[in-house]
Amino acid sequence: MSTVENSKPKIITGSGGYVLEDVPHLSDYLPGLPTYHNPLQDNPAYSVVKQYFVDADDTVPQKIVVHKDGPRGIHFRRAGPRQKVYFESDEVHACIVTCGGLCPGLNTVIREIVSSLSYMYGVKRILGIDGGYRGFYAKNTVSLNSKVVNDIHKRGGTILGTSRGGHDTTKIVDSIQDRGINQVYIIGGDGTQRGASVIFEEVRRRGLKVAVVGIPKTIDNDIPVIDKSFGFDTAVEEAQRAINAAHVEAESIENGIGVVKLMGRYSGFIAMYATLASRDVDCCLIPESPFYLEGEGGLFEYIEKRLKESGHMVLVIAEGAGQDLMSKSMESMTLKDASGNKLLNDVGLWLSQSIKDHFNQKKMVMNLKYIDPTYMIRAVPSNASDNVYCTLLAQSAVHGAMAGYTGYVSGLVNGRQTYIPFYRITEKQNHVVITDRMWARLLSSTNQPSFLSPKDVSDDKEKPMSALLDDGNCDGPVDVPPVTKEITK
Repeated sequence: MSTVENSKPKIITGSGGYVLEDVPHLSDYLPGLPTYHNPLQDNPAYSVVKQYFVDADDTVPQKIVVHKDGPRGIHFRRAGPRQKVYFESDEVHACIVTCGGLCPGLNTVIREIVSSLSYMYGVKRILGIDGGYRGFYAKNTVSLNSKVVNDIHKRGGTILGTSRGGHDTTKIVDSIQDRGINQVYIIGGDGTQRGASVIFEEVRRRGLKVAVVGIPKTIDNDIPVIDKSFGFDTAVEEAQRAINAAHVEAESIENGIGVVKLMGRYSGFIAMYATLASRDVDCCLIPESPFYLEGEGGLFEYIEKRLKESGHMVLVIAEGAGQDLMSKSMESMTLKDASGNKLLNDVGLWLSQSIKDHFNQKKMVMNLKYIDPTYMIRAVPSNASDNVYCTLLAQSAVHGAMAGYTGYVSGLVNGRQTYIPFYRITEKQNHVVITDRMWARLLSSTNQPSFLSPKDVSDDKEKPMSALLDDGNCDGPVDVPPVTKEITK
């Protein structure tokens, strides 16, 4: 194996505090590569589009709310087709792999990558890697074409199969090299994209002309920088069914309580947005907002208050909430899955039983119904909004690979498709900011207490403020790596 150092971030600065966090390019380590005429110039579907090709200097700001005297801030390279490409159509041998848990929209992304390569660029050799990362070296491949993927967007799951773990960099890159693959599209969450980053570095060390591209996927919406992840809108919409069912059950019986557990291992975005959309929820509990059960201002007191006022209530809890309140002696607190995620205790069952025990001790009538729709939500096809988003992500990913960019993910920033370097996606997770306006909107909708002590609020306000506060994202300021190039903007 080569001892070449890992690539360093490409930072370009300009006037007025302009910073471009650029993505790698094949020509960075393979100088002198030939370029080719972009076949889209001869495509009748695009010949009528004015200024279809993206200007080389087009960038998208990460933060759009600025002060008049403030710096222009961090930017990312704008996604889209370029006039010159670094691959000929007959030269391309692409592969697609899906990793991690299921998410609405996976099949749509697969379909649109295949369709973009086929219809836009005339690519004929496209492989599907079966069963996640280990499929590169342990399973057969699937030949993909427009006919094979024609209607897969109507189905949930992924036609390629998926798995957690199985990342062996040497075996994966050996397989890529042996098969003659030169474009790799990797669909998965932050752990998967960390693996993609390592694959890119190994490809670069070997001096291979291989574009490594990520499409970020997380149903929890916990990937930073991007506006949202695909499948999130569908998950919020599908969660409404469970919340509606819990509401019907709760209001149909004396002192009825409907408890709904939604996804959100470390980030409570699904629970928060589903609660805001529903208007039937009386309390929403998320990992970012600590709560307590007993005593004045506690959850039990609030439940009793709601039951006395309306005779029923609906409570939504994210799967990662309240873990600190549960028994720390439970074995699962120290176990991890194949992706390295900590195995969580089932907070929904625990909270339901705690509520029952509390009311039994007080000899109060209470009827609780518990609903966990997790796997129903993960397995549904994506809705119309997510289908459009998946199309944009896939097309942008293909345009970037054909233009010679590598080591990046395709993502939406401030409503614009961009290319974001791997390290920005994997450096931290996106969390709900509970001192934010979006969380305040939820509290005003449910009328629940914040469960925060004055010290909690003070500590949280001392943290760096969000770059996109009004959207509930918490992507705060980051340390800018050393400058490698300077331009005048």
